[in-house]
Amino acid sequence: MSEARILRLNLAGQPIEWIHWQEAVCLYARDLVKWSLGGVVRQVRGGRSRFTGLVSRVQLPSIIACGGAHMAPMRLVPPLTNRALFRRDDYRCLYCGKHFNFLNLSRDHVHPTSRGGRDRWENVVAACKRCNQHKGNFLLSEIDMPLIALPYRPNNAEYLALVNSERIRGDQMEYLRPQFSSNSRWL
Repeated sequence: MSEARILRLNLAGQPIEWIHWQEAVCLYARDLVKWSLGGVVRQVRGGRSRFTGLVSRVQLPSIIACGGAHMAPMRLVPPLTNRALFRRDDYRCLYCGKHFNFLNLSRDHVHPTSRGGRDRWENVVAACKRCNQHKGNFLLSEIDMPLIALPYRPNNAEYLALVNSERIRGDQMEYLRPQFSSNSRWL
């Protein structure tokens, strides 16, 4: 099983990124963690204090909000990757409606790039290789292949859930889900 990651927020509570526990320890050591939520992901032991003789311990929660000289900006347009796209579409071909594994899906441009379409979230869907080949260079208006759902760009909260879906914790999903866009298929 993969190791749980920690959800890093900015001071306003907006989700920024997933970090490893080592990065979280560094943020705590630099006194940049201002508040936290969720259950403990990991407990880390440090060195022994020469003044008290006690071993230092840091309990790392699943969600931390960090401050600093600048508030970390939210990503406006999440990167488009096949892995995130296929998860957005639930590993389902949006033409035939069947589920497929990662290797049997492909990225289809609803409005083909050769005809002026762009490679962006709002123009791509997961498609099985058979449907993608059958659609080819056609526009939807030129072929009888209706989409079972419309493509959309996930917001940052949904994108973070998509890229970490195998190891996201319940408390992290509970924090992110209310921030998903209204057209999210994950609601």
